[in-house]
Amino acid sequence: MSDITIVGTGNVGAGIAARGVAAGHSLPLLDRDVDTARQLAGTLDVDADPGTVGDEPTGDIVVLAVPFEAAEEIVADYGAALSGKTVVDITNPVDFDTFDSLVVAPGTSAAETIAGLADDGVHVVKAFNTTFAAPVRTGEVAGQPLDVFIAGESDQAKEKVSGFASAAGLRPIDVGPLRRTRHLEGFQFVVMTLQADPASPAFNWDTALKILTP
Repeated sequence: MSDITIVGTGNVGAGIAARGVAAGHSLPLLDRDVDTARQLAGTLDVDADPGTVGDEPTGDIVVLAVPFEAAEEIVADYGAALSGKTVVDITNPVDFDTFDSLVVAPGTSAAETIAGLADDGVHVVKAFNTTFAAPVRTGEVAGQPLDVFIAGESDQAKEKVSGFASAAGLRPIDVGPLRRTRHLEGFQFVVMTLQADPASPAFNWDTALKILTP
């Protein structure tokens, strides 16, 4: 069995795939356009056949590298096919029409919403939502390895994601249960608005959140 399936081959999905290849993982790539998945697989020299969204995800870990609304649809459509798997939600539920709010209700999060749509036995873990595409592809910013903040209800599932992050040269940080994703998503929204703010010209979608210690 392949160990990680990545659904979505946009910029962030491609970056996570690049880290996975660097870590020596087998990475089936699924996209709504199989030619896009095939092109990325060729670029990264992935040793697994690409496919389309809807194909059975073979990995123990399934990374949903798609927008929030698409992630909701994919989890609902896959249903029991995801049972026993660790599903990684990387989304930030930003209202991109206004870029001024989140589309989830107060007191919940995208990850909790996705978990509510998942079948029993599916372990939803939040990770990579605080990493932009360019830094995650290289695995570092300013010579520092990226921090990957991880939240979920299953310790075993979080350990799997942490193991992937570590093998990819990143630093995993377990922040607790899935409800902590409300804070991860909210703060990352602030970080995203800074990238688009003309008053912050030094930020250009290439920043990263990092906890430093003496």
